[in-house]
Amino acid sequence: SISPALHSVTHHNFLFFFFVSKGNSELPTAVNITWSSINFKTILQWQPEPTTYVYTVEISGINSNWEKVCIHTKETECDVTDKLEKIKDTYTAHIVPEMLSETEKFEEPSYAISPKFTPYNQTKIGRPGIQTYELTDSKLKVLVEDPLTPYRFPNKSFKSIRDIFKNDLEYTLYYWKDQSTGKVTSKSNQFEISVDKGKNYCFYVQATILSRKENRKSQESKVNCTHQRDVLDGTYLVKQVNRLSLSQ
Repeated sequence: SISPALHSVTHHNFLFFFFVSKGNSELPTAVNITWSSINFKTILQWQPEPTTYVYTVEISGINSNWEKVCIHTKETECDVTDKLEKIKDTYTAHIVPEMLSETEKFEEPSYAISPKFTPYNQTKIGRPGIQTYELTDSKLKVLVEDPLTPYRFPNKSFKSIRDIFKNDLEYTLYYWKDQSTGKVTSKSNQFEISVDKGKNYCFYVQATILSRKENRKSQESKVNCTHQRDVLDGTYLVKQVNRLSLSQ
């Protein structure tokens, strides 16, 4: 039987472990394996770049079988999005270096094991959009546009993060004018807040995934203002945005 040797690699303050099987000792084992994922678009990355060999990626969830993807690639990344559609499952990948020559065909290849990855808990949420906004009298109305994911409904339309997270998704609207700031949260994509009549406001939105302990907040949307000219001078605008960010 094969007695694997345990190795470890430190990368970006995370300690990743992998096992090396006995076999072709001339092939280096992949290191610095990371999952790069935003809005469920997920790329597996590793090092080093291959020279006289290639890589094959094997991936499996706790509730799914092993599948091969990016077979015999000379790249050091692999788009595994299509293999992670069971978004609440927890996945592991093997990065397998291989020689293409027939003489090496029967060698036991070494391989590296990735950290575990659960898309629902770990994918980063991208920047939401502002679909429409309107300032009338003393009301500011804002409609948020959800980021889309790569996953589709049976009718081929793309699922949004709202379709996936449902009530686990909450938006926060941050707004300000002159020397005052405010924020309000909503489980829906619509905001309607009372504002001072005749005053202009600037605002942005940010999503929060309520069940998460890490990576809870999305990227911030672009800042919008309720008229064509800059409401605030640039220095004050930056101060206000920083002040709101620090208060989160």
